[in-house]
Amino acid sequence: MCFKVDMDRFILTDALDNLAHFTLIPGQYYDTVGVAPLLEPADFEGILADKAFDVHWIVDTIYAQGAYVVIPQRKNRIAMRREKTDRSRATMISLVGAIINSR
Repeated sequence: MCFKVDMDRFILTDALDNLAHFTLIPGQYYDTVGVAPLLEPADFEGILADKAFDVHWIVDTIYAQGAYVVIPQRKNRIAMRREKTDRSRATMISLVGAIINSR
């Protein structure tokens, strides 16, 4: 969970909202800078975060620990290579056409 005031506070809580660990960083840094110290000592089953933390290295680190990740994807997240191929786009157009024709 991230709260922005004069300084960024990164707070890790348990399921009952009890404080588990926290980190303070200067406000001019990116949100993801203070995440690594929180993930290292923590033993958790899942993590709930906002869109600012939808970064590959954070998600990969959490999955490597065997935990679940619940982060809504950013609108401007870059599509994976397989989603940019002509075949996948043609498949999507065919699927949309089939849905429109079935009405």
